[in-house]
Amino acid sequence: MPLVTTKEMFEKSMKEHFAIGAFNVNNMEIIQGIVDAAAEENSPVILQASSGAIKYARIPYLKKMVEAALEEHNIPVALHLDHGPDFETAKMCIDNGFTSVMIDGSKYNFEENVALTKKVVEYAHARGVVVEAEIGKLAGVEDDVNVAAEDAIYTNPKEAEEFVRQTGCDSLAIAIGTSHGAYKFKGEAKLRFDILQQIKERIPNTPIVLHGASTVIPELVELCNNNGGNIPGAKGVPDEMLHEASQKGVSKINVDTDLRLAMTGAIRKVFTESSSEFDPRKYLTPARELIKQTVQHKIRDVFGSSNKA
Repeated sequence: MPLVTTKEMFEKSMKEHFAIGAFNVNNMEIIQGIVDAAAEENSPVILQASSGAIKYARIPYLKKMVEAALEEHNIPVALHLDHGPDFETAKMCIDNGFTSVMIDGSKYNFEENVALTKKVVEYAHARGVVVEAEIGKLAGVEDDVNVAAEDAIYTNPKEAEEFVRQTGCDSLAIAIGTSHGAYKFKGEAKLRFDILQQIKERIPNTPIVLHGASTVIPELVELCNNNGGNIPGAKGVPDEMLHEASQKGVSKINVDTDLRLAMTGAIRKVFTESSSEFDPRKYLTPARELIKQTVQHKIRDVFGSSNKA
């Protein structure tokens, strides 16, 4: 099955009230774990690469590994640029076969964000590619994204409506309390579902995206820490909140940190239990399997996208 855009999968998600997982990819084992899990769950899936992942793995390798996954499985898969920092990066991904791109102009003021997003939309739409944009700022640190907590702001529903009208973007990432990285909350986790509801009322036909939405699964943090890691106090968005978001109108939920924790924890465990091991296959195989299990949990128990392919 060839790569698809997110258009049809988002239309179905809005109609049937479930979310699609967008999982960040960096190498072969991560791609295999994600797509194997989605195939077993018969779920659509979004594979997304940040500019950092592109610098690390390089576009030709990422594209060919995704194409190999498509040869093995017959499920809808979109290849997406996550947090495109500028027009040039979005253009590069569009020209290299990505079916969806995100342009992140949230660091700019409203007018500059509109202008940048509109430029990407015009280039992408002329080539059959869909565009995700962002309004509002998420706190946290992840790859090239770094926003201090005091600079984070919730998305204004009225501005969101005007932004979509002016830019013609296909989906919109909003800020309702999530944040990037492994340290999302210092106190009680909270998402502003009231803001989500207001935004959905104003733009009911625009798919909504949640960034910074890893659960920071406690068992994975413990696995890392019990095997020589040092990740104290990491805290993410509880599964229950993400499930509620998927039922209340969020169509795409981004997951990166949980995959990093799964891979790192599995590898650390092998090295702890067998310090003489140096065959990459011996530690990357359990890492791939734990990524697969983590993605299956998200799809089946949190996002509700099983059997929606």
